[in-house]
Formats: sequence, structure tokens, C-alpha cells
Amino acid sequence: MGLNTKELIKKYGIKLTKSLGQNFLTDSNVVSRIVDTAEITEDDLVIEIGPGIGSMTGELASRAGRVIAVEIDKHLIPALEDNLKDFSNLEIINEDIMKVSVKAVTENRQNMRLKVVANLPYYITTPIIMKLLEEDNDIELMVFMVQKEVAQRMVAKPGGKDYGALSVAVQYYAQPEKVFDVPPHCFIPQPEVDSTIVKLKKNKKPPVILKDKDMFFKVVKAAFGQRRKTLLNALANSEALSRSKEEVREILSAVNIDENTRGETLSMEQFAALANEFS
Repeated sequence: MGLNTKELIKKYGIKLTKSLGQNFLTDSNVVSRIVDTAEITEDDLVIEIGPGIGSMTGELASRAGRVIAVEIDKHLIPALEDNLKDFSNLEIINEDIMKVSVKAVTENRQNMRLKVVANLPYYITTPIIMKLLEEDNDIELMVFMVQKEVAQRMVAKPGGKDYGALSVAVQYYAQPEKVFDVPPHCFIPQPEVDSTIVKLKKNKKPPVILKDKDMFFKVVKAAFGQRRKTLLNALANSEALSRSKEEVREILSAVNIDENTRGETLSMEQFAALANEFS
């Protein structure tokens, strides 16, 4: 696929932008494993977020029907376009993914399955993932490189220290799976943390029935907002819920949840029952 990452950085005199959290993947074996994880075929339209200088983009374009690469840094666009000029099925968009409507950029996809693959900047990982999960789009599968701790929180089950609002939110929308870890030496520059590849398969329908989705997430946020407090105190102290301690006590009693327990012990189903009682 032409020049490798190090050679491209040198050729184009690219200076990595610390504020954008840029860490370019240099290990071709890791690139292949990521693309394998996404199970890319000619029937897929893939959105790649943060292609950098295209170390993974070429591999995606060689397997997918179409690739839309969304890169925020305008300084990288010439290198991207030059490096990938042989791929006619590739579109490069110089834009912030947080401002891009997935539905709008993929409206002419002609029954292709929609997938997302991304080596995300770690400072904005969670907002990007939640945007893609929450918005109205037809994404079936997402494969992300994230900080190892974030991956652990995404897949965490009730009762553990990693289980929190992110765990519940991600698992409401998708089935997350940790696939493999990527050590720092696979990047330029080397990040100070370990990375993990996670695969999110979007749920075709929500795992729980809710009267009010907004209320569900308010309850979840309140329950984890003050982890050391009992569930009774955490919920009663929440401005978003605005209920008295006595009202919260009655709600917890109605759904058979011990008022002295903590939010981190509650399952998705218990959160749903609680939220439906609040609604």
C-alpha cells in the first residue's frame, strides 16, 4: 500500500497535533486485525473516523464497497488524498465527526450495511461513541480503538469497580466486546496508556422496555453521580430527579430495591424498573 506511516510522516513533513490527540498506528498486523474484527466485505459502507494519513484506510478501501473517511485535521488531507489516490471507492471529508450527520453522508448507500471503524483520539472517545449510538442512523457494527480503561468500563457488569453510567449506556444501545489489546509501541508517538480494540454490535431493539428513555438515563446518571452514597441518598440528592427522600424511598420499595444498596450493584433491568416507577 505504498509508503508506510513513518515514511509518509517524513515525506509530508507532518507535525502531530497534540490538541487533537493524534497517535498514528504503525503496525500493519494490528491494522489487519482491526479490519478483520469489523468483518468488512464488498456489501459494506464503512465510515472511518480519524484516518490520519491512511494507515488503515487503504486496507478498509481494499475490502469494502465504499469508505467515507472523516478527518478533522486539514493538514493531513493532502497526504491522505495522495496516499490513497488509487481507490475510487473512497471519499475523504475534512470535518469534525461531532458535526457530521451519519444519515446525511450515507443516504445514497444502496442497501449496503453501514459500519464504523475508528482509532479515536482518547480525549473525545466517549462523546463520539455516544453520539453514534444515540443518533438516528443505521449503523450495524462499530469497531473502535480506545483507552484500555474505557474498554473495561464499556463491557463491565454490575458489582465491579469499572461498572458505571458508561457501561449501562453502551449496553443499552449495543453489545460491547473486548477483542484485543494494543501496546503503546504500535503508535507514533507512543501513547502513555494501553489501548484496546472494542467491537460494538448495535442492538436491533432495546434490551429493556422504558416508559421514558430520558428518565432512564437521568436515574442512571444520578445513581452513579455519588458512588459512595447509598442509592436512596444519591437519587434524593439529584436535582434532575427532584424528588424528596420519602418519595424516593417509596419508589425503591415499590420495585423491591434495598435503599441502602449502591448504584453499581443494579442491573439494566433494575434501572429500567426504577426509571419506569419515576416516570
